[in-house]
Amino acid sequence: MPKQPSDPAPAPDQGEQAPTRHRNRRGEGPRLREEIVRAATAIIVRTGSDQAVTLRSVAREVGIAAPSIYAHFADRDAIVDAVVVESLTQLRESVLGASDGYQDPVEALLAGCAAYVEFGTREPARYRLLFGSPRAKQEESPCDPEGFAGIGGPDADGVDGADSASPGASHGLLAFQTLVDSLEACARAGRSAGDDPFGDAVALWTALHGQVTLRAGLPNFPWPPTDTVEQLVRRLGRITPET
Repeated sequence: MPKQPSDPAPAPDQGEQAPTRHRNRRGEGPRLREEIVRAATAIIVRTGSDQAVTLRSVAREVGIAAPSIYAHFADRDAIVDAVVVESLTQLRESVLGASDGYQDPVEALLAGCAAYVEFGTREPARYRLLFGSPRAKQEESPCDPEGFAGIGGPDADGVDGADSASPGASHGLLAFQTLVDSLEACARAGRSAGDDPFGDAVALWTALHGQVTLRAGLPNFPWPPTDTVEQLVRRLGRITPET
């Protein structure tokens, strides 16, 4: 009986292929979007910068083909924007979570500011992305202190952040508004001599930001204890003794 010809051998791989990944079931598209953002965040944390974030590197991290990303993000900048939004949201949640439950507005302010510094020192790469990347500076949008409280909130149609210039703008302003609200609460309780909560918040935020960035950039400097954060808050927040 003649020997049947064997099946042809498979062709060798041509170029790099994405790792095998099971297709999302119906309704699981948002999960892939979360995985893409998580992968980009991991790359930023690992390399210390968003420069290594590309469609190819993110796809490799997730285990998908790069074109699959386009169903969720227009380009790599949109992915970085999503990382910024998520990081700002987590920063704000950390501050609110730390200050929640305090009846004394000063104690709430102190706890929130300590949480801010703790987040920045624990997540140096993500914190640097929020305020130090060239992209963050390009997307900075001016705002009027008089109308500050409304920026980033729902508009008349209920759309969040409809008047912001960049995806992260409304989240950044909401995070800053948390500090303004805390100082206003101290003033209402008669615990702050300040009459300009926006200006006081700018001064305090500048000092807290300096704490984070300088400690990260000069780790060998003989920094005083971290309780200097409380001194900054009491001084720049114009906190008065409890009567």
